[in-house]
Amino acid sequence: MFISPAYAQAAGGGFGGMESLLPLVLIFVVFYFLLIRPQQKKQKAHREMLGNLHRGDRIVTSGGLIGKISRIPNESELVVEIAEGVKVRVLRGMISEVSAKTERARDRKPGKDEEDDEQDVEDSADENDDSVPKDKKDAGDR
Repeated sequence: MFISPAYAQAAGGGFGGMESLLPLVLIFVVFYFLLIRPQQKKQKAHREMLGNLHRGDRIVTSGGLIGKISRIPNESELVVEIAEGVKVRVLRGMISEVSAKTERARDRKPGKDEEDDEQDVEDSADENDDSVPKDKKDAGDR
């Protein structure tokens, strides 16, 4: 007349034991969208940034050094000038960000002469030269 408790418990399983895995699957989905996917996007952006490094770019290394790329000897190394006359070799993977991107020669607008570029550089060098007092600069121009 009475049903034994063992038979009653076995009859209640609708998913066949899969209901215990459902919380684990939900946790994995949440982790994927909140942690894994954003990290993959960040890694992809970093790889693209490293692939677009060119001579003349101002960079920041993961150690905090700020410098300008003076030469790219091979795929994995860069020669970075961190001060006037001081050059160091840096692994490409250790670049954390590009602080100033330089305009490449083939990306320049047509019609601007090399002479105009040189004149602009000379003018900016005169304006930024703080080693000579202003009154002596003016006296030398006369």
